[in-house]
Amino acid sequence: MNDTHPFYARRMSRRQLVMLDAVVGACAAFIFFTVTVHAEALSPWMRLALPAGLGLPLALRRLWPLPVFCFTLVIAVYAALSGVSGLVYLAPAYVLYIVALSDRLGPAVPTSAIAVVSLMTIVGMTVAGTPRDRAPDWLLHLDQPLLGIAALGGAWTIGRAVQERRSFAARDAERMAAQAVAEERLRIARELHDVVTHSVGLIAVKAGVANHVMATKPEEAHDALRVIETASRSALVEMRHLLGVLRSTSVPDRVPTPGLAGIQGLVRQARLAGVEVELDLRVERERAEAAPPDRAAGGDTRIFWEDAARERAEALRGGVPSREEVPRGDAAVWQREEGVWERLPGGVGLAAYRIVQEALTNVVKHAAPTRCRVSAVVKSEEVRIEVVDEGPGWRTLPGEGAGHGLIGMRERVMMYGGTFEAGSLPGRGFRVFATLPYEEVS
Repeated sequence: MNDTHPFYARRMSRRQLVMLDAVVGACAAFIFFTVTVHAEALSPWMRLALPAGLGLPLALRRLWPLPVFCFTLVIAVYAALSGVSGLVYLAPAYVLYIVALSDRLGPAVPTSAIAVVSLMTIVGMTVAGTPRDRAPDWLLHLDQPLLGIAALGGAWTIGRAVQERRSFAARDAERMAAQAVAEERLRIARELHDVVTHSVGLIAVKAGVANHVMATKPEEAHDALRVIETASRSALVEMRHLLGVLRSTSVPDRVPTPGLAGIQGLVRQARLAGVEVELDLRVERERAEAAPPDRAAGGDTRIFWEDAARERAEALRGGVPSREEVPRGDAAVWQREEGVWERLPGGVGLAAYRIVQEALTNVVKHAAPTRCRVSAVVKSEEVRIEVVDEGPGWRTLPGEGAGHGLIGMRERVMMYGGTFEAGSLPGRGFRVFATLPYEEVS
């Protein structure tokens, strides 16, 4: 928020500001004395009292603005009627600025009331002080009341304008704070939904399998329990990471943020749940000269994890295939494309990961054991995500919520100005498609 208070007001305490007003009041009293000393209509003691009455009360304008304004206004009008220069109206104008800034006036004192009273006081006392036998001559005194009205009107207008600006800034700050809280709550809700739903969905499926085959196929039941253990540990790690971020904003993240490279782990978990998943993870660069010679000549590069049995065994042991364990061709692709993932903005990579995670969770929960194709294509200016299954299509089962996962995916895409589509395919199947624009991180 931009503070609308003057820089000196932001850096000085209230006591220091009062002392500053006292200095201004003393200077004003001296200036008014140089003006009143030449007023022949004033007695010698009035030539001292009027400057003091106009200048010294200015030190109290921040403490009692309205009483000080009324007092200085009466003194200024009396001085003007006594033949003193209309500059004396600058003293009440100096106080009226603070009155206009004050929120303590409230509805009991309308802003227009002070302006009307000031105008009537100046004009009324000017007319009352005009000699009756020279009525036309009172027009000669209009220069002073007009100067007073201009000074007071300008002070009031400027003060109210500044007050309105401050009020608007305060309301805008409150609105932005409320919006930030709402956005943070929405972000937390999305992260919790993605983490919990994916892991709990896999746990529920494998727990059902284990319960079903416990007596007849104990080995398969033990495999399912190991999958449950792995999924539970993974969910706990992500939950601890999320809660750690919420507890402290000053400690940098020590846990890597999931990105496109983590999609392979999501595919392995979906395969363990019984879904036959084909993964297409590739990079399409428009500038072939930026790619290695073999990739520029050969076109697209692809990562396919076809050996599902090997992945199942690795995941059941809780391990992740290392670069040495990946087939030779895939290892070369892994090393060659690793830099591409690093040049993607972290938010885009996380959004792509969460979209695939939610889509695969829906496949496991709603599509039953089936085939599924996951495609993540990194282009020069956007990432395209597509998840297509061969399940029964769109359906809502009792007690399964109201589509918060699809809403969360759409919100993630909208954050980056992308496009999102989700719906049933003709016949059978369900398709999720999203594009995430990005600019490379150097």
